[in-house]
Amino acid sequence: MSAKRWEPENFELEMNTVWSFPNRGSWATHDAKYRGNWSPYIPRNLILRYSEPGDFVLDQFAGGGTTLVEAKLLGRNILGVDINPTALERCREKTEFIYKGAGRVKIKQGDACNLYFVNNESVDFICTHPPYANIINYSNDINGDLSLLKVKDFLIAMGNVATECYRVLKPGNFCAILMGDTRKKGCVIPMSFDVMSIFQNAGFTLKELIIKEQHNCKATGYWKTNSIKYNFLLLAHEYLFVFRK
Repeated sequence: MSAKRWEPENFELEMNTVWSFPNRGSWATHDAKYRGNWSPYIPRNLILRYSEPGDFVLDQFAGGGTTLVEAKLLGRNILGVDINPTALERCREKTEFIYKGAGRVKIKQGDACNLYFVNNESVDFICTHPPYANIINYSNDINGDLSLLKVKDFLIAMGNVATECYRVLKPGNFCAILMGDTRKKGCVIPMSFDVMSIFQNAGFTLKELIIKEQHNCKATGYWKTNSIKYNFLLLAHEYLFVFRK
């Protein structure tokens, strides 16, 4: 697989706690075709800050493969896990490229709530973007797919995810996770902060809390009309938590 360019132009590490990427990034094999996937600028920043070349990185919600591509480009070895075979096929397509100094990519179907195939304290860095409960359904009926769960059940499952993250991560190392919120009957459900508390209760310390601006929230048409009619603001940010074990 070829690419027009393998790295972002004029890249600089983010230096504050508000991140915004109006141009989401299209280098290497990246694109925005997988619904809800994060900008490659996010894992690039995280991988460069919280890991070293040759490290073992985990993304247990591999989805469209964005984190896997960045880890490979940056010389990290990564295990990409997803419960959805369709996502895994896309991950394989996205990472089938040759690049000098590339890291190794391993892809496995599995459940983020039970990473039995990953040894205790064997992971150098966790970099992942779970679904936000059932805001976007990534399958119709896959058992264990967190994107099919309502908020209450989703948060219960995230407790298991947090426990597994803590188990497999090396002491002193970092786990980064992007989460958003939702609304019910016009009022905000702060899912992101619920997830933050879940990870803290699992034993993690909050290293950084980053606000990530969204650029796909268009106040036009249907949403503009409803925002005014029902008097609510469009959610235009997510939270990027960096935890330390």
